[in-house]
Amino acid sequence: MRDPGNPIIVQSDRSVLLEVDNPRYEEARDSLAQFAELVKSPEHIHTYRITPLSLWNAAAAGMGAEEMVAVLVRFGKYDLPENVRHEILESVRRYGLLKLQQHGDALALTSTDPFLLDEALSHDAARALLGERLDAHAVRVAPAHRGHLKQTLIKLGYPVEDLAGYVAGDPLAVCLRERTPGGQAFALRAYQRQAVDAFYAGGSARGGSGVVVLPCGAGKTLVGLGAMEKVGAHTLIIATNTVAVRQWIDEILNRTALAPEEVGEYTGDAKEIRPVTITTYQALTYRRRKEEEFLHLGLFTCRNWGLIIYDEVHLLPAPVFRVTADIQARRRLGLTATLVREDGREDDVFSLIGPKKYDVPWRDLERQGWIAQAICCELRLPLPDDLRRAYATAPLREKYRVAAENPDKIALAGKLVERHRDDPVLIIGQYLDHLEAIAAHFRAPLITGKTPNREREALYDGFRDGSVKLLIVSKVANFSIDLPDASVAIQVSGTFGSRQEEAQRLGRILRPKADGRPALFYSLVTRNTRDQEFAANRQLFLTEQGYRYLIYDGLPPETETAGCPAAPPHPTR
Repeated sequence: MRDPGNPIIVQSDRSVLLEVDNPRYEEARDSLAQFAELVKSPEHIHTYRITPLSLWNAAAAGMGAEEMVAVLVRFGKYDLPENVRHEILESVRRYGLLKLQQHGDALALTSTDPFLLDEALSHDAARALLGERLDAHAVRVAPAHRGHLKQTLIKLGYPVEDLAGYVAGDPLAVCLRERTPGGQAFALRAYQRQAVDAFYAGGSARGGSGVVVLPCGAGKTLVGLGAMEKVGAHTLIIATNTVAVRQWIDEILNRTALAPEEVGEYTGDAKEIRPVTITTYQALTYRRRKEEEFLHLGLFTCRNWGLIIYDEVHLLPAPVFRVTADIQARRRLGLTATLVREDGREDDVFSLIGPKKYDVPWRDLERQGWIAQAICCELRLPLPDDLRRAYATAPLREKYRVAAENPDKIALAGKLVERHRDDPVLIIGQYLDHLEAIAAHFRAPLITGKTPNREREALYDGFRDGSVKLLIVSKVANFSIDLPDASVAIQVSGTFGSRQEEAQRLGRILRPKADGRPALFYSLVTRNTRDQEFAANRQLFLTEQGYRYLIYDGLPPETETAGCPAAPPHPTR
């Protein structure tokens, strides 16, 4: 045993156990999270796993293998298993052993190790995407195969470093304003500028594709504008919904010198293709019938784009992955609050959009005042007796809905709304019948996928100006909705165990408050049901970001949600 006071136990299967109650917990967590993935987070011991992809993302963001090993040694309770040390060094070494580069007039897969190219050619899937051997250290690659080859090789354990460069795209001068049209001083914050610089990398082939990870409310859109200024070319932006498209347009016109006629909306309401065009994932993947072609994917190639921005890149649908594989010569920026994908396709984001280029812990930005302090509480309540039989006899897939729609959640939500009657409050949920019952109970407006865009925007405007104090929203409000004054969110149900969704919902209330108040995030959970199981998985995201989740039976004491929380009555996650 090295130091029994240390908080980490590294095991030979590459899992890492972290003691929550250790005095060095926070320091160790922040260091470990740079290159390991959180797997579970019960009360006292959190489990991380070191994976090749987590190591490659850390390496791409500039962290060296020896630095990763040093973290495990510094915080380890026991000696670091030698196989783990070896696997970290070997995995990180693999990043960039294969490169895509220009080789004379040809695009080539290159390596200083000719036997590694022999190995790549020995795999049927890779060989089908490779051309003839140019010399001992290079194999020709058809430009159309650039993305597909990277997808294939990462699945074989070889992440390719793409240094083949990019087309310039049609030029477009994008200048960030020093003052908005309303007279407000404007400049990118230091971390936003660092994110832009990490992505652009001085215009070299080492930059130009990758993902920036920042909290909701930290200005990911402004990072996109900074990238547009650097690239200086026609830009295609893909957002989550029409409201988000219009928020992008507002920010572009407010923060840059671009004229309105240079910025276009391409949605179900308008089909404008301009030097800067903003569309949605839904518009791009629209087709009349399942067996027909996607009508609008041609937007990717209809102009000579110099930059493509994928907002909320963790939501990228399969058809957009496929077309992205074909446009690897365009600069690509992904923006997200979390790299976690519920479909497990993080390696495709790595290959096709690019590796993580910049990340900053949410709590760091909270300490600096750029996002609000957040207090996260899980309020547990029992399932009413008259629903217990229905829950017990329901098929497994239906149990969650029975528990999530617990009617007693309405009364508990009512107590919270009354407690926060002077604050702007969002009630967020998954199931429309339940949300309609909640809206009827509070006589409050409800926004769902069926709500027309014009009505949605009017309600969001009312929430911003204070004429609407309580807003009930379905999952359509998870993404890219700018509600700067929202300070309380009450989550009554979610998409099973989605960490993505937890990140987005917390993000709805993280804009800094003028009076410095904390943001309050309540999750109402039916005790000892699938609802509680899924809530535990959603909490993984909050734990990753350093938030401690306070668990209460029913309504918490008001004093414990008024600022920095007192010790909770139950163990925390």
